[in-house]
Amino acid sequence: MTDFLPPIQTTARDDAVLKALAGFVRQEALGPGEKLPTERILAERLKVSRNTVREALTRWEGLGLVERRQGSGTYLKAAVSPDMLHMPLTLAGGNDFAGLMATLEIRRALEAEAAALCAVRAGKAELAEIERKLDLMEEAFRTRAGMSSDEDWEFHQAVFRASGNPLFEQIIAAMYEMFHRFWEHPLGVRDFGHASFPYHRTIFVRIAAHDPDGARAEALKLIATVEDDLKRGAANLKLSDRR
Repeated sequence: MTDFLPPIQTTARDDAVLKALAGFVRQEALGPGEKLPTERILAERLKVSRNTVREALTRWEGLGLVERRQGSGTYLKAAVSPDMLHMPLTLAGGNDFAGLMATLEIRRALEAEAAALCAVRAGKAELAEIERKLDLMEEAFRTRAGMSSDEDWEFHQAVFRASGNPLFEQIIAAMYEMFHRFWEHPLGVRDFGHASFPYHRTIFVRIAAHDPDGARAEALKLIATVEDDLKRGAANLKLSDRR
């Protein structure tokens, strides 16, 4: 690995660090799945603080470009280049019904189209990976009384990845925290998400059959069950407020 990485000489320090990191990745021919140097090494070569590097990597993580593994390091999840455009998302906080419904509308559009593209583009290896994630999710659902949010997320990520469009995975990764509020604070609905469980399998069946219209339809059915759960939760909250 080369020791050369030009120092940053600009006031736009954050963007410059991102561009320099991307240049380093291309220079070293690092691809998805490969490990980046430590924050200390990157900071030394860029002539910036470790905190500056950490913040830059946090932005990449938010865009779904890298994954930080506890005790292991930072790994690339997608191809990067110095010419990339970064599109940060700003989402309102809170756990109100309107905010959750707004997020669900985005999820509906993304998941339906990603499932359809996946049905067209996924090859044998991608289909095997999606099915593996599905099996893990179903096992977790059965053995943990319906608690399978992490495995559920991994299944959908596998579908996004196999769609052939990296923007799906990156946008969804940037919205990870908001999406997980469906599972962590489901407006008092104890069986939240349970009705969506069988549609994961039917989505996969249509993807494996290379049926884009069918995959899209099954994804929309899944999102419809989540919307029903949200509406049940909102109704429960209204009843509680009246008491």
